[in-house]
Amino acid sequence: MSRLIVVSNRVSVPQAMGAAGAQGGLAVALSAALREHRGIWFGWSGKETESFTGHLDMQRNQDVTTATIDLEPQDIEEYYNGYANRTLWPLFHYRIDLTEYDRNFGEGYERVNARFADSVLPLIEPDDLVWVHDYHLLPLGSMLREKGVTNRMGLFLHIPWPPTRLFVSLPNHEQLVASMLQYDLIGLQTEEWLDSFTHYLKKEMGLKVSDDGVIEYEGRRIVARAFPIGIDYEEFVASARTELAQGAYQRLKDSLGHGRKMLIGVDRLDYSKGLGERFDSFDRFLTDNPEMAKDVVLLQIAPPSRGEVASYQLIRHDLERKAGHINGAHADVAWVPIRYVNRGYPRAELAGFYRAADIGLVTPLRDGMNLVAKEYVAAQDSEDPGVLILSRFAGAAPQMEDAVLVNPHSTEDVSDAIRQALHMPLPERRRRHERLLASVRDEDVVRWRENFVGALRGEHGAEVPLDARPERPGPELSAAAS
Repeated sequence: MSRLIVVSNRVSVPQAMGAAGAQGGLAVALSAALREHRGIWFGWSGKETESFTGHLDMQRNQDVTTATIDLEPQDIEEYYNGYANRTLWPLFHYRIDLTEYDRNFGEGYERVNARFADSVLPLIEPDDLVWVHDYHLLPLGSMLREKGVTNRMGLFLHIPWPPTRLFVSLPNHEQLVASMLQYDLIGLQTEEWLDSFTHYLKKEMGLKVSDDGVIEYEGRRIVARAFPIGIDYEEFVASARTELAQGAYQRLKDSLGHGRKMLIGVDRLDYSKGLGERFDSFDRFLTDNPEMAKDVVLLQIAPPSRGEVASYQLIRHDLERKAGHINGAHADVAWVPIRYVNRGYPRAELAGFYRAADIGLVTPLRDGMNLVAKEYVAAQDSEDPGVLILSRFAGAAPQMEDAVLVNPHSTEDVSDAIRQALHMPLPERRRRHERLLASVRDEDVVRWRENFVGALRGEHGAEVPLDARPERPGPELSAAAS
C-alpha cells in the first residue's frame, strides 16, 4: 500500500485519547489515515527561528510520524498573517472590503511555499500519495512538480471558493490557479464552491470541464470534486460520554436555574462567523419578545485567533461593546442575557455544553463547512433534542436541511427562528434531529477521508490516464531539480 504524505500549514501532534486539549476531529481522521498508510505529516511547527535552515524536527507519537520546520518572523508576517489571512482568507469569504493586496505578502507566500517544497521533498518516495491541505499551500504542488515529483498529488480546500467576479480582483489570480492545476485531484467542500471554481476555469482560462469534473489543461487531466467533510462521529460520541462532558453538562444546567433555556454559539473569533450579527439578532429577539426574554440565555464561546491582524482586534472590541450594551439594556440582578467567553475548551467539555443547550446557534456569514453544527447535533439527547439554527451560507446547510435555516444578515429572520425553536413541539424536534443525526453519522470524517484518498489513488472513476502524466525524470534531471 502507498504511503500517505500529508502537508498542511500546521501539524497537530497526535495525543492520547482523553488528553487535555486533545486534537479535533480532522486531526484524528488524518492521524488514522497516516497510521493506516504508514505516512508522514509535514508542516510548520508554529515556532519562530532567527534564520531559516530547513531543519526537520521528526517525531513519532501514537504511531504517527510528524516532520516540522520553523519559520522566520518575516515569513510568518508575510506568508501567514499577510497573504494567507489578510488577502486570501477575507477574499475567499466574500469580504473584498477587508482584503489587503500587498506585493510583500505575495512574495512571502511564494517564499514559504518554496521552503515547504524544499523541506518535504526528501521525505517523498516514488509511490507515495501526497495530500496538501488548504489555502496556505495552493502553489505547493506546482513547486514540487518543478522539482521532479511525479507522484499523485491532491489538494483539499477547507474554505469556500469565491465567485469569479470577486476572485479576479486578486493580482496574479490566473497564475495561482494554474499552479493548482498541477495537482491530480482538487477537492472542495460543497457543490457550490466546486461550481464557483469550475466557472472560473471556463470563463477566465477557457478550459474544458466535463460534467464529472475532469479538467483538461496542458495535455493533462485533473479531477475536481466536492468532498463534504464531517466530524469523527464515533470519537465525538465517545467523548460526550466521558466524566468531563457529563460534569460540564451538569455545571451549566445548574448555573441556568430552573426552567431557563440556553442558546449556544461556539466559534473562533472571526468576522466570517457573523458574531456581531448574531448578537444583534439576539438583541432583537429580547426586544420583540419581552415575555420570554428572562427565560433565555445566550452562551457565546469565542476563542481569540490571529490577534496580530488588525481586523481581528476590531472584531473583539466590537463584540465586547455589543455584549456590554445588550446586557446593560436587558439584564437584571438575577439574570444576564449574554455570557460571552473568550477562551477555548476541550472537545469533551464542549460536548457537555452542547447537550445542555436547547438551541445551537450557528450563523456564519460564509463558511466552508462548519463542524460545530454537526457536533451540536451529535451531542444531543435523542429523546429530548435541542434545535439547530443554521445559516444558509454555511457549507453544512445542504446536508442539514432539517435545521431551521436562516439568513444571518437579517436580525428579524434569526429572531423569528429563535422564537420558533423555543416553541417547537417535542415530536417535531425529534423528527428533525433523527434526520440530522443520520446525515452527521453517515457523512462523517472517516468517509470523507476514505473518499478523498480513494479518488487520489484513482478509484471511483478519478483515474488520471498514465499517458497524461509527466514521466518520472531520470537521475540527471532529478539531481538538477533538487
